[in-house]
Amino acid sequence: MTNPIADPLVAAPDSDVASKLVHLEATPEGVATVVLNRPLRRNAFNAELIAALHEAFETLQGAEGVRIVFLRGAGGTFSAGADLDWMREAADRSEADNRDDAMQLARMFKSLWDIPALTVALVEGGAFGGGAGLAAACDLAVATADAKFSFSEVRLGLIAATISPYVVAAVGPRRARGLFATGKVFDAAEAEKAGLVTEVVADAAALEAARERSAAEIMACGLEAVAESKALVDEVAYRPIGEVMEETARRIARVRVSPEGQEGVRAFLEKRKPSWAL
Repeated sequence: MTNPIADPLVAAPDSDVASKLVHLEATPEGVATVVLNRPLRRNAFNAELIAALHEAFETLQGAEGVRIVFLRGAGGTFSAGADLDWMREAADRSEADNRDDAMQLARMFKSLWDIPALTVALVEGGAFGGGAGLAAACDLAVATADAKFSFSEVRLGLIAATISPYVVAAVGPRRARGLFATGKVFDAAEAEKAGLVTEVVADAAALEAARERSAAEIMACGLEAVAESKALVDEVAYRPIGEVMEETARRIARVRVSPEGQEGVRAFLEKRKPSWAL
């Protein structure tokens, strides 16, 4: 990868991460960017790209000091989904081989979901199939107004299986059924209405401005508190309130006495910025 994460974020980046298919860059302030780099194939997935993304996401899980991760595609397209050659190869494989192949894809998406820092998809051009799944697996997704989306698997006689947990979490079961079953192409406005996209901006320049704004906003937040907040949502989602009351009390009590929690409260009371704020 270009400009792999270096000190102070991780002491020794894994050399296996170095791949022309994915660029991983990071600033000393903890702003990381992952770029899918197959522009001639519209950043479509193949086995090699999936492996490179998985490695990049796992690296970011363990990288100290990373506060926000942006995910984008090179060449003006987020991702066209599955590469045609990769799909052709899959059609000739056994069911067991296809299951192993699909698990590699599933692990890649889970490694993105498990990044403790805030994750933001920056979508322009197209986000189809697994590309739209990447947007769903991020905490936020900002798209240009002319971006297009589709869960087109059904039009090939396939299903959006490995991405389904993230899409259903983003848009809800009813919308997911309709989008998966029709495979229709829809625009950024409809994606925002559905919940797949969290913000729509005018163009590429506005997308870059949104990136800079998001990076600046996250600097006001405690790094550990962001990770704890993401984990909290996973803990309480879709569970009865009575079942989670004790757990939520335990979590806030632990955070209140943590060094970061103590510093944040003291800074507020003393009317100053906390130590992590730039």
